[in-house]
Amino acid sequence: MQIGVGFEITYTAPQPTPMVIMLSIHPSRFADIVGTEQITTDPDVPVGFYRDSFGNVCGRLVAAAGGVTFRGNALVRDSGVPDAVNPAAQQVPIEQLPDEMLVYLMASRYCETDKLTDIAWSLFGNTPPGWARVQAITDFVHNHVSFGYQHAHHMKSAHDVYESGAGVCRDFAHLALTFCRCMGIPARYCTGYLGDIGVPPDPAPMDFSGWFEVYLSGQWHTFDARHNTPRIGRILMATGRDAADVALTTSFGRMTLAKFVVVTEEVAAA
Repeated sequence: MQIGVGFEITYTAPQPTPMVIMLSIHPSRFADIVGTEQITTDPDVPVGFYRDSFGNVCGRLVAAAGGVTFRGNALVRDSGVPDAVNPAAQQVPIEQLPDEMLVYLMASRYCETDKLTDIAWSLFGNTPPGWARVQAITDFVHNHVSFGYQHAHHMKSAHDVYESGAGVCRDFAHLALTFCRCMGIPARYCTGYLGDIGVPPDPAPMDFSGWFEVYLSGQWHTFDARHNTPRIGRILMATGRDAADVALTTSFGRMTLAKFVVVTEEVAAA
């Protein structure tokens, strides 16, 4: 299948403001892009692209006084197959993990392993290690946390989510991946497009989505604590330790979000 994705995001600013954006499709999906992904600014300003330490595509620019609108669009080939399920995937002993995986076991800005380790072991210590343990964590978070945009807060951490029992997709991911780290399973945060493909349409406005990946049997596997079911058409944009590493936009000065529109939908092949 082919999936059309895009966005229009507008910020106002009282003065020229340096920014970093992370709005590109992840390099792991470059081969699936039909033609070229287009990202433009209005007014037109130079954008210098680079890769961050996690391999994500970032852009640097200085927004003009008055603000800037970002527009993006791409057509992406997709298998149309739901997220892979592999119950045989095994947990790798920590002493056998590649060095680069260790960072995904440690605490990060929104994922306080120190506050949640005892809770994690009390909840999941008797579960079989590997895929079954991650699924038990995902099931728990899916049932423990109520979804609602009114619960969104940019300062909310995994421990906050555990205590409040409410949040948005990034909060589900933060709590689940923190529990995984507490249980010795490397886990990272993911952001990207996830449309209502193969599921009933959600009447709420489209948004970017947050989920997580775990390292089992030598590779990364996708889990989604909010939806807790394999989904079709997930298009990765960025990965990191948590949402702080994959902020869509970062401004170095005062800016106000004025418009935010995201599109992701199946497109009939030409």
